[in-house]
Amino acid sequence: MPGSPYTDLDRPPLSAARLQRALTGPHGPWRRLELRAETASTNADVVEAARAGEPEGLVVVAERQTAGRGRRGRVWESPPRAGIATSVLLRPGVPVAERGWSPVSPAGYGWLPLLAGVALVEAVVRLAELDARLKWPNDLLVDGAKCAGILAEAVPDGPPGQPPAIVVGVGLNVTLRADELPVNPTGLPATSLQLAGATATDRDPLLRALLRALADWYDRWRAAGGDAVASGLRDAYVAACATVGRQVRVLLPDGRTVHGAATGVDPDGQLLVDGPDGELRLAAGDVLHLR
Repeated sequence: MPGSPYTDLDRPPLSAARLQRALTGPHGPWRRLELRAETASTNADVVEAARAGEPEGLVVVAERQTAGRGRRGRVWESPPRAGIATSVLLRPGVPVAERGWSPVSPAGYGWLPLLAGVALVEAVVRLAELDARLKWPNDLLVDGAKCAGILAEAVPDGPPGQPPAIVVGVGLNVTLRADELPVNPTGLPATSLQLAGATATDRDPLLRALLRALADWYDRWRAAGGDAVASGLRDAYVAACATVGRQVRVLLPDGRTVHGAATGVDPDGQLLVDGPDGELRLAAGDVLHLR
């Protein structure tokens, strides 16, 4: 049947009802899930909802993205049902009395994309049984190739009096074939879970595992008042990060390039690089791992 989501048996459709039942409830942040057959960008959809006053806990999932957002303004497209494209709405500056959460200072919001990276590694390692690592700040690597990316966006222009919302988006290549892989402008090769030999490529349990791990780490981070060290988040991130301990070249947002040894991640999530002029703390940049 032309156009049916069941024509490609390797790529069955997701079920919004099953996901909603499995993920939403009184004990987690996910309040409402929307599944869309196609959208330009799940991040753009959630940003729009945040500006309209949507409370924390919205999850938007798309079977296909036509203009997914990446860092430095990059745009990418995903084939139908070949990956996970999802974005979530978080409001870390809003207190939640029933969970004992006080507001987190905006100074700590930079940890949210790294938190999502840790959650993604946990989900992929547990279900796909692959050696997944993170390239700072939050690209998922499998066998040295990029398998997923994460983008966090602040939404400062919501309803009056509300702290900024944070939208965190994840794009994971699940069953993309070699001729469907995106071209990475930084030169890093791309891969998918299937191409890397994953033991599981069913998107439903992968998505559930990702969102549950994300909810768990968000709970720990909020309970610690946004302290990445006290919550254990920094240690978990460093353990999952393939960049720490490597020689790197970093292209900074202003066009400058830094070379040196990546020695760690500071309490603010910045990459520590020991360069020719001493230690640098980098808040953003495109990292290339050198041999």
